[in-house]
Amino acid sequence: MDKNKRLVNELKINRTIEALRKNNMEGFLVNTREELIDKIDELVKEGSKISCGGSMTLFEYGIIDHLRSERYDFLDRYKVGLSKEEIKNIFRESFFCDAYFTSSNAITEDGELYNVDGNGNRVAAMLYGPDKVIVIAGVNKIVKDINEAISRVKNCVAPANAMRLNKKTPCVKLGKCIDCKSEDRICREYTVIKRPVPNRIYVIFINEDLGY
Repeated sequence: MDKNKRLVNELKINRTIEALRKNNMEGFLVNTREELIDKIDELVKEGSKISCGGSMTLFEYGIIDHLRSERYDFLDRYKVGLSKEEIKNIFRESFFCDAYFTSSNAITEDGELYNVDGNGNRVAAMLYGPDKVIVIAGVNKIVKDINEAISRVKNCVAPANAMRLNKKTPCVKLGKCIDCKSEDRICREYTVIKRPVPNRIYVIFINEDLGY
């Protein structure tokens, strides 16, 4: 990434971190995967019971591999061979975890987390249950406000995820949301986290474009 663009991104990230802190959420900026791993290990004790929500960011930056290390007791929803019932049980058991890892569909410069879910397990765990929620996000997730967050999901996040999941929805063909009534629809639960209880949600930013 061009150094000037990186510096502009850092200013945006730092503004967003300050807004998050005013809203009872802690924020951090890391520049490498090694720094990210160190920050995760600082926030989550060895031996902790952990889980995660669906996230391309966690895969792209190798975080899933770290969670699978013997350092943690990881409820691995992506383990090969799991039945639908076993996955459902992991979703439910995630509420009792010490830490829950996820990303966010959009994070506003006002310090709000905007998310849209299909099953609801991810947003439910972000709202209540696990002792800590660790949100890992690329700088591309930062938007000006909620209106821009909604637009980002409709015109980028939802179509890309529907394509990834091989869904038969209009957005796969159009590249944008038309608020469809399809049975394959993945946009079902909409949440805004504006001012949660203190010392629970931690947002770690990476100065790269990651995820959808």
